[in-house]
Amino acid sequence: MGEELTSGGARNGARRRSAGRRAAAAGALGVLLAAGGFGLAPAALADSGPGPLAVTLSAPAPAEIGLAGQPVEYADTVTNTGTTATDELALRFTLDGGVGLPSNAASLEYRADDGSWRPVPLEYGHGVFAGTLPGGFTLEPGASRTVRLRIGLPMGTPHNGDSNGGTQALKVRTAVGRSAGGVAAATDDHTIAVDGLSASLSGVPASVTAGGPGVIFEARAANPTASAYTNVSHVLVTGTGAVVETRHAGAGWTRLTPGSEADEPGVSLFTLDGKDASMGAHTTAVTDVRLSYPKSAGGTKATVGDCVLVNAAPGRPLSGTTSCGPQSTITVKAAVTGGGSTSPTATPTTSATATATTGSGTTTGTTSGAAPTATPAAGTGQLASTGSSGASKLAAGAGVLFLAGAAAVGAAALRRRATR
Repeated sequence: MGEELTSGGARNGARRRSAGRRAAAAGALGVLLAAGGFGLAPAALADSGPGPLAVTLSAPAPAEIGLAGQPVEYADTVTNTGTTATDELALRFTLDGGVGLPSNAASLEYRADDGSWRPVPLEYGHGVFAGTLPGGFTLEPGASRTVRLRIGLPMGTPHNGDSNGGTQALKVRTAVGRSAGGVAAATDDHTIAVDGLSASLSGVPASVTAGGPGVIFEARAANPTASAYTNVSHVLVTGTGAVVETRHAGAGWTRLTPGSEADEPGVSLFTLDGKDASMGAHTTAVTDVRLSYPKSAGGTKATVGDCVLVNAAPGRPLSGTTSCGPQSTITVKAAVTGGGSTSPTATPTTSATATATTGSGTTTGTTSGAAPTATPAAGTGQLASTGSSGASKLAAGAGVLFLAGAAAVGAAALRRRATR
């Protein structure tokens, strides 16, 4: 089961209860959450043991995890502080992220004796996941047992991520009690902050000259969480006809091939950091982008933005768990004839502050689709306007949006894509 004996010795599988007692406790999933907070399941209200257990529990869950990220490790320790050996004990877990989480959102694993990670079976109901660590154990007086765990919110499976759902926090209750059921001998409650990846553009100019060398700005994908990420796509979203090149540290410019999304006609998608990229915990990836347009595009306006997606499905580049930054509008000036042109000086983009109300309170932060600002006159060299106008679903973040780095849930669930 992956437990580590720290003192006093332990005996697995000892002092098992009769089949009749186990049958009486069958169906009790263990510790569940009451409607107003943490509580015990009705099946666990009566202690079936001969007397109270003298055990302590230390279950310091991680402070934060990333939505759709990889799990984060921690350890639980149970200690027998009594003078006699315990009955067979069980560790039970409850994870409550609210009704905004779908049934495949959460994962909990333990490290087995062979060093492999194995799942703790979880049952789901009304936003709550509950499960029991496989196998029981006993503890001699003064003995302790440590179980290594890792917890996460994968939000689906690789290349089949959820495009809806999310939470700002995950309440975790760990309890230890007799395997046969009964009142928990010790509990430990923690609230894990949940954040997610973010995307943003910096230095997008207000205008570009058609047929010219293009304009340069930065695209950033940031991971502020303790989770690592895999299967990440950072995409630039703009209208068809645009020419996009990227440059990473120490390399030259590379022209990207545009992709498309069936649900987004007239939109081109450019993967900036490669397909199925990975990101470490607390890291930021910065890509230089050069954007240009053919002479035929002169006299128009173009919208440009970026999104970061996790576990996008094959052939659906804007699926999966998604966060999009503010979009910008660029004036595409007519091609210059008989003279040169000067590209405007790029300055950092800005975004507006918005407030979202969720079932647990109000959160204020930066949101994609910032309040519109006036578009500068052509050739002023000022910042491109940002706002919710432009590409159809880009303003909606193409799926799951984040507010202040956390999942912004409206009516306890995040906005669903029209195709889901």
